[in-house]
Amino acid sequence: MKVKRGIGRLFQVMLLLFVITGCSTNNNVSTKVNSKEDASKDGGTLVIVRLSDAENLDQQFMSTINAASITHGKIYEGLVGRDENAEIKPLLAKSWEQVNDTTWEFKLRDDVEFHDGTPFNANAVKATFDRLLDPKVGSPRAVVLSMVNEVKVVDDYTVQFILSEPFSPLLSILASHEGGIISPKSIEEYGGKIINEPNGTGPFVFESWTPGQEIKLNKNKEYWGEKAKVDNVVFKVVPEETTRISMIETGEAHIAEPLSVTMMDTVEASQSTEVYRSEGFGTEFIGFNVLKKPLDDVRVRKAIAHAVEMDSIIKGVYNNVGKKANSLLGSKVFGYHPDMKAYEYNLNEAKKLLAEAGYPDGFETTLITMDSKERINMAEVLQSQLKGIGIKLNIQVLEYGTFVEQGNKGNFEMFISSWRNATGDADYNQYNLFHTSSHGSAGNYFFYSNKEIDSLIETARSEQDQEKRMELYSKAQELEMEDAVYIPVRVIENLAAVSKIVDGFSISPSGYLEINDVSIKKQ
Repeated sequence: MKVKRGIGRLFQVMLLLFVITGCSTNNNVSTKVNSKEDASKDGGTLVIVRLSDAENLDQQFMSTINAASITHGKIYEGLVGRDENAEIKPLLAKSWEQVNDTTWEFKLRDDVEFHDGTPFNANAVKATFDRLLDPKVGSPRAVVLSMVNEVKVVDDYTVQFILSEPFSPLLSILASHEGGIISPKSIEEYGGKIINEPNGTGPFVFESWTPGQEIKLNKNKEYWGEKAKVDNVVFKVVPEETTRISMIETGEAHIAEPLSVTMMDTVEASQSTEVYRSEGFGTEFIGFNVLKKPLDDVRVRKAIAHAVEMDSIIKGVYNNVGKKANSLLGSKVFGYHPDMKAYEYNLNEAKKLLAEAGYPDGFETTLITMDSKERINMAEVLQSQLKGIGIKLNIQVLEYGTFVEQGNKGNFEMFISSWRNATGDADYNQYNLFHTSSHGSAGNYFFYSNKEIDSLIETARSEQDQEKRMELYSKAQELEMEDAVYIPVRVIENLAAVSKIVDGFSISPSGYLEINDVSIKKQ
């Protein structure tokens, strides 16, 4: 197996964005494409054309669902996973129990091998999480399991996670891409360097990566579970959306993602392609860097929030795909606060707040966004709306990797982004986006710090009573809204264009592409 070192630059990133995912109020949402009793065949090559490349293929260094979709559940697997209803299920662990508040014990499968032939066992689990948590390795994802004091080998197929404090969302983290188990041989070979030749236990085996162009996977013929139906998968990078759609029409590709709202009608009108839509956990939002003047003044942030007419954005930019959000938690995420209110459109109140803050005539600021059609369109609408209170909004459109790089460093004032909650638990959202320790690449692009919110998030992590956890997250969301750290836009949907000869494709609520059950129909 070989990585082709060619094109593009690699970025280590936070977990910001990019596979479109969200919750929908659409009653006709599909869970899988073409789940009909049409004749289908095993074998063949599945071609997926995508907007952007993975920043790396190391699940302990990647922070985007865009990258994790390549490896999670395909190359790497965790101790636990999620079923089609997003419920936790056994995977590499046959069973588990919480021995006490701070000890979790997992019984492992004894019939699994890594792609390189190394046996899967408790030592492999320990090696994986020891690497994740090693300060010398410097994984940006270590923060999600910082409460793990020790991964203890009890016997060859029993392992314990010893925590420094109770941590209720542990299983949800282990089911996400950070929980993927890596071959000990790869850990020994790469150490603290990024692993770009991934080696796991999953139904697909890594073949090659030509950065900026394509990633190839092959069917794992020795897979311990139900084997994949296709022989090969190729993820191709095709930045231009019309080209991606055309490639499905001509038979050069089978799946194109993400799909923009503006292209949905074109795809639906096609004889050979259809739109995939499904519910997810994510939301889209406008964010403020609260360390940058004049956005360090909460009155200024509230003024901007009052000056945004969100209904026109939902309708005009997104064609009502995805309902208007009231939080950064999607409505399907545990901890979502359904009764919270976002700021109402009120130009008089906005002007009043700006005057109180010392900016009666407005000011000039800059917003960064990545180069997707909807984001650019939204930025232009914001630019027009904020003129109404005297704010001159400059727009800077950045390539995806550059956007993430600038976000990590805090080199911006305002930004448009989204958060694809990988676990379905509020902790993944709240700790990464709002906790003081998460500034920059861990997810807190707001560079926001509030001791009371830090305390609420920390308490909610350790609270065993789920109703009390809900109350703590509701309070945290209310305080974040009071501080106007962000403006919620919409609860977004998973969208993709899929060939009508593809059967069994889906996108998980977290935004991971699910292809293990995909087959290509006979023609």
